[in-house]
Amino acid sequence: MSDAAMPTLSELLRTFRARAGLTQAALAEQAGLSEQAISVLERGTRSRPRIDTIRALTKALDLTAAEAEQFLTVARGKGKIGKHRDDPPKESPPAADQVLTPWQLPPAARDFTGRAAQVDAILSVLRDPAAAVGLVTVTGMGGIGKTTLAVHAAHQLADSYPGGQLYLNLRGYGPGAPMSPGDGQRHLLRSLGFDVTSIPDDVDEAAAVLRSQLAGRRVLMLLDNAADVAQVLPLLPGSAGAAAIITSRGSLVNLPGARQILLDALSESESVELLAGVIGPTRVASEPDATRILSEYSGRLPLAIRLVGGRLAARPTWPIQHFVDLLQDEERRLDSLGSDETGVRASIASSVRFLETSDRELDRQAAAALPPLTVPDGSDLTTEVVAALLELPRRRADAIVERLADLNLLESVAPSRYRFHDLIRAYGREVADLTLAQAERDRALARVVRFYTQAGWVCHALTHPTSPRLPLATVGTSALLPTFSGREASLRWLDAEQRNLLDRVRQAQQSSLADDVLLAETALAFFGYHESRRRWQEMRDLGAGAIELAQRHNRPATAAWLQHDSAIPDAENGDPRAAIARILVALEMFRAIDDLFGQARCCSSLAYLLGLESRIDEALEYARAALTLSRTIQDKTLEGVSLTAIGGLYDRVGDFERADAAFAEGIALATQANDTRAMFKRYVNAGFAHLQVGRYADAVEMALQALDVMVRAGDATFQAESHHLLALAYAAQGLYDTAVGHIDSGLRTARTADDPEREGRLYIELARINASIGRRSDATEQLNTALRLLRNASAVYFADARQLLEKLDRGESVDYHFTTYSI
Repeated sequence: MSDAAMPTLSELLRTFRARAGLTQAALAEQAGLSEQAISVLERGTRSRPRIDTIRALTKALDLTAAEAEQFLTVARGKGKIGKHRDDPPKESPPAADQVLTPWQLPPAARDFTGRAAQVDAILSVLRDPAAAVGLVTVTGMGGIGKTTLAVHAAHQLADSYPGGQLYLNLRGYGPGAPMSPGDGQRHLLRSLGFDVTSIPDDVDEAAAVLRSQLAGRRVLMLLDNAADVAQVLPLLPGSAGAAAIITSRGSLVNLPGARQILLDALSESESVELLAGVIGPTRVASEPDATRILSEYSGRLPLAIRLVGGRLAARPTWPIQHFVDLLQDEERRLDSLGSDETGVRASIASSVRFLETSDRELDRQAAAALPPLTVPDGSDLTTEVVAALLELPRRRADAIVERLADLNLLESVAPSRYRFHDLIRAYGREVADLTLAQAERDRALARVVRFYTQAGWVCHALTHPTSPRLPLATVGTSALLPTFSGREASLRWLDAEQRNLLDRVRQAQQSSLADDVLLAETALAFFGYHESRRRWQEMRDLGAGAIELAQRHNRPATAAWLQHDSAIPDAENGDPRAAIARILVALEMFRAIDDLFGQARCCSSLAYLLGLESRIDEALEYARAALTLSRTIQDKTLEGVSLTAIGGLYDRVGDFERADAAFAEGIALATQANDTRAMFKRYVNAGFAHLQVGRYADAVEMALQALDVMVRAGDATFQAESHHLLALAYAAQGLYDTAVGHIDSGLRTARTADDPEREGRLYIELARINASIGRRSDATEQLNTALRLLRNASAVYFADARQLLEKLDRGESVDYHFTTYSI
């Protein structure tokens, strides 16, 4: 065959592949090459492959000896079309001057799943290599799929970079020591065909040589597993046409001009799809619930899901549920996710070792901090809690958590708030169990609980500045606490920490701290928060066992107040009889220690509760006793509370003149003391007492006064309560439009105050009105909304909404009425 008639390499390869009945992907798999490598050879973009590539293709295509010789001859460029025998031979350029076309990308993952937005982001930056030097960084924790994403995107960019693709593992986080910039430069220059002996030793000089070699060439670099920006900068191209994708567990935000992509865990659907790609969709479809749970236990981490999938694929008789059962034990979970250097534990450990072996003290402190930071339960950690746990100044604690976040060992979910990925928490607890004694872990947890107790007392002082509980504080104040601008600021801070607090107190109750009197004080400190936010279930949970604990440690006053406060959830949940029984016990406890204030408070509470039970004579007796005691000890706050209780009882027996006098005197005491909260409460209590006995105009007047107090104070929570009372007063008179207007105002202020309980109760009131005037579908919708909002509120409100909804479902008629606990 003449040279002119000899086919090109791309033609030969397509012919042989078609004869073998193989797709490009199938041939790539059999030959151990990337699909991209086959594609560029068949397109003719690359015509001089390496000899090992030729051999691999010859074997995979099962060529005869003659065909193999022909294939090798063409691949070596010895028979090109257009070359004639009469043409004079050309001198081959020196090896150092030959321009090689590197095709170094690893194979793309066949089961690549999701990440569509991130792929699009990379392609949008790097599709046009002529525009500028394109730089994209892909960061995230170990095992999150950074390399898989980068390789997938790089393969899609092959047509845009005909000068080839360079791949370099910089070993930033192992295995082994990180690659030095000089070694990286030598590797890249060697891949570009540059004479190794001519590469300067100086990093800056070598960087200039590398940029010169890349100038004018459309080459894509994939710099994988980078340690930091300093390692990467000497390896980057300097002119338009070339581009780089850099992956790292650490933050690369200070890399100039780079598009930053931070990878998070896969979504549930993506996790399920990835597992289906490994073990087959049929197996996944047969156990959908177990598959979803498995994705959660795997932390929706691609590495973990592939490891789980690999084990399941190798054990086709195992139900997925069996693997779920294995992963339920958090202490053994990492064992099920790979025990060698490719496993999840090894991936996390390599990031920690990077910090441990660093020359920077901050890095070593961050590595040492990770195990103790995983000790407390709870969903997240604030910087203040970290500082308390580690016994460090807040600024140093902030630097440590930010360093852990830089390496994606912690996730920054909000300013000063961080969260561990489940598998990193599991790893940290493993290390803590091995390196920290149980007593040391318990002391760390105690520091966290003490910090919360300090925060509770600060909030208590802001919400109830005259509370008799305040002198019982023993923990002092903490310099780590934020400086709260006022009552609402402290409540909002504790709102964000409430779930964490309960988790950590429960954890303490299961440890050696179970007999620490600190837990009793914590329950007492949070009275102000719980009462202000009407968190009755949390009050009950935090107070569990606290009374007995205080008694064992000879804290009788603390025990007595905890006994009194234990009645509040019962009263608010519609069980006044249980509340009365608890208060009677508290009264005897206060009498035993000759605490007149406590006795007076118990008497006023009994007056209120007995009134709910219509035991008016007994209620009046306790109310008068409370008034006498409060005047004996000259406590104006308690005197005002007692007067308010007496006013409500006089309303009940029809003695309106004496009721009004008692209410007025109580309000005057609050006004003289400039106690805004007391003024509001006394106006509202008077208004609701009037409402219950049909004094509608007087009820409206009291409610308007309460609203005015809170508008001037700027308190959205209590404004919503005032609008609620006004809505009740107008609806009771049949003035539904006016009532609905106040409900709308109440809903707006409740949302502003982030008060879902008040919002839900207002929806119940709106539903009552709509049900009574025939708007039953509107009422049904509003009750369903209320049920969603009241899921974590007092059971009595939830039951109220459910009862009304059932009436509507049965088609029963509904007349408007309010309940004794409506406000």
